[in-house]
Amino acid sequence: MSDPNQRPVAIIGFGAIAQTLVDVLCGAGFSGPLRVLVRPQKRDEAQVQLERIVQGRCADAQVVSSVEEIHAVAPQIVVECAGHGAVAQYADSVLACGLDLVIASVGALADRALYDSLRATARTSGAQIILPSGAIGGIDALAAASIAGVDRVVYTGRKPPAAWVGSPAEEEIDLSDLQEKRVFFEGTAREAATRFPKNANVAATLALAGIGMDKTEVRLVADPSVSENTHEYRVTSSVVDYAMVLTGKPSPLNPKTSQSTVYSLARAVLNRSEIVVI
Repeated sequence: MSDPNQRPVAIIGFGAIAQTLVDVLCGAGFSGPLRVLVRPQKRDEAQVQLERIVQGRCADAQVVSSVEEIHAVAPQIVVECAGHGAVAQYADSVLACGLDLVIASVGALADRALYDSLRATARTSGAQIILPSGAIGGIDALAAASIAGVDRVVYTGRKPPAAWVGSPAEEEIDLSDLQEKRVFFEGTAREAATRFPKNANVAATLALAGIGMDKTEVRLVADPSVSENTHEYRVTSSVVDYAMVLTGKPSPLNPKTSQSTVYSLARAVLNRSEIVVI
């Protein structure tokens, strides 16, 4: 296809992130083909919802229920938006087909065996595993510094109590009656990503860009005085020391997710068809 906006794209999952991603891509000029992978029992419902979001902007937007159906359209890129379980279930098959894969649920790679297996599959097939910056910034500086050597990375994630509902934070503090900010977790990025799979993808991204899952320090905070998600981290290295604070606007569909995550994924997709890539 001569028009880069008509190169096929596939998305795994159709929750809050994926739905917003489809809307953003269509708004940026993407016109398909588009494939969205969901469980078979969700297929019909998701197709109706997909068509409602696309609103005719994508001529060939279909919901599928197997990796084979994705492979059939030879997408330029596949984007995972469905959580740790989806990475474990689908990533290897996608990569084995030689398809480049963007992983939103970076925390899934805290599983050493899974991480090593996916790397091996991608190396054999020639596919690429792409880890977007998500809700964080400065990843380019951290990844560059890691070539020379990074000494320390300390990350603090602060969110309103509602954003931690349904997570192990509820075992540590009473989120419904919190009067002041509380640190309820301190540990490594691997521990954070494993215990808080829906909330600690940023920590995992920092770890993989920097000094690894077991050396990256993580603090998670519930703060009733804030309504947005704040990501703060400090880097000490042989080439640059820096600190960053980003306050992400929570997704209206899911307060656990920053809206910037969706736009990071959109950038990863749109960059495939751009002449100048930043």
